[in-house]
Amino acid sequence: MLNDLHIENIAVIERADISFSPGMNVLTGETGAGKSIVIDAIGAVLGERVSRELVRGGAEKGLVTASFDPAAAEDWLRDNEIDCDGELILQRRISADGKSSARVCGVPVAAAQMKELAALLVDIHGQNDGRRLLDESRHLDYLDRFGRYPDKLSAYAEQYGRYCGLKAEIARLSMDEIEKERLSDSLRYQIDELEKAELKAGEKEELNARRELLRNAEKLTEAIDAAYAVLYGDEENAVSMAQNAAFYARRAAAIAEELGEAESSVNEAVFSLTNAAELLSDFRGRLDFSPSEYDRMESRLALLSRLERKYKRDAEELPAYLQSCRAKLDEIEYADERLAKLEKERQAQIERCRDAARALSEARHTAAEELEKRIVRELRELNMPSVRFLVQFDPIPGEPGFTAEGMEQVCFLMSANAGAEPGRISRIASGGELSRIMLAMKNVFAEHDPVPTMIFDEIDTGVSGVAAQRVGEKLYNVSRGKQVLCVTHLPQIAAMADAHLLVSKSERAGQTYTEVETLDHEGRKRELARLHGGENVTLLTLASAEEQLEAAQHYKTAAEVKA
Repeated sequence: MLNDLHIENIAVIERADISFSPGMNVLTGETGAGKSIVIDAIGAVLGERVSRELVRGGAEKGLVTASFDPAAAEDWLRDNEIDCDGELILQRRISADGKSSARVCGVPVAAAQMKELAALLVDIHGQNDGRRLLDESRHLDYLDRFGRYPDKLSAYAEQYGRYCGLKAEIARLSMDEIEKERLSDSLRYQIDELEKAELKAGEKEELNARRELLRNAEKLTEAIDAAYAVLYGDEENAVSMAQNAAFYARRAAAIAEELGEAESSVNEAVFSLTNAAELLSDFRGRLDFSPSEYDRMESRLALLSRLERKYKRDAEELPAYLQSCRAKLDEIEYADERLAKLEKERQAQIERCRDAARALSEARHTAAEELEKRIVRELRELNMPSVRFLVQFDPIPGEPGFTAEGMEQVCFLMSANAGAEPGRISRIASGGELSRIMLAMKNVFAEHDPVPTMIFDEIDTGVSGVAAQRVGEKLYNVSRGKQVLCVTHLPQIAAMADAHLLVSKSERAGQTYTEVETLDHEGRKRELARLHGGENVTLLTLASAEEQLEAAQHYKTAAEVKA
């Protein structure tokens, strides 16, 4: 549930603190007073896209902070490692340059994360949602949302994905003979060139190391020879001197046992020095090379560099590329056999898709029957007594007879008047009927939707009279299970509120300011009178407003008793 909303420098609202109640919250006010700005501010804090125009003129930034009960978001908070101390705080800052930032309980989050969280907290029904019913491509989504058969949907999606994979593989292997021959010739040339190169893993690195060594052979030879002479070559060398030391240390240790460790250390030194001399001698022997070796090395490195440039790969990657070329050539040469096998698999997969699509279709038809009954019942309660609502299924034309959505197209049909044949909603429904159909669907879906707060921004478009009264009653019924926020211009809807917020606009010092206040009983009565008669609030309109509030309370009491 949305508890509190703090708004700073958003459009014409300089500052507003709004507290919402459980049940039905209604926002009313003159056109242009800023009612929808409050909804826009809620949308912003819930991660909707925002622009610099949302920031109040002359301000450096806008700020929206909202406080929610955290129960509906506990799993999300745990998964995102965000601590919440009994109150879920969402915040959105929007700079005058259009940049924005979002925080949850003080932790910075991406707008995408905020929207993911918002889907658990609030369902916003905007002024254009009713128009979405005119888009028949959405009707199947509405049916699937109601049907709750995710196992059938995922089973079909899995089979359809395999079918698409086979189709893509067949398309990849299917090419005309000229293209096949061209590609085969190209691959054979590349394979031949790379095989002749006799590529070896790590070869280039070894060649570069050897070349660098040979380039410095003279300096290296001088250093090795000098070191070897000191260690072993000169008449007075380190090894012979160490051997002498070992001899005397052994004699001393024979007399004084505690010198045994010194003897061992000298013997180890003799061994180490002798080993070092041998290593230097062996390395020196390998330094001998001929000019032809260097030339062969340079030629080999040049070949590797040319292949790297030609194939746009490091020398280390060329052996793997050679293997891929061989695999592609085999694939082309055996393409006909592979295609025949794939085509057989595709036909079998088509049948598997059709089986999964039929199972999904059966679930959809069952859901459609229930949806028709529920929508008709809801619409009759919304003063459409003769309404008929049908879910029409049309098979997918052509082969293979299914798409990513299944084996049928879905379209909602309705007739609002007795004796009229059901037709497409886009051709039949008026603006007021669209609003009521959407409200009916929202109410039906809400039973399976855990989102605790529903917002309706001017759901009353095109509705008046008794129909408006029924819409108000329906919104109240929804609010008995969820928190409802509703922007309205109709007194019939406003009278049903549990909390009534008045949005008003004024001018001070050449600036426009919007304020939001919670009305008491007298305030509600005057606001209902204004909604009835405009600025001409009279004793008669006030009396009518009082009657309307009493009738609304009577309806609520009866609903509670009935429950």
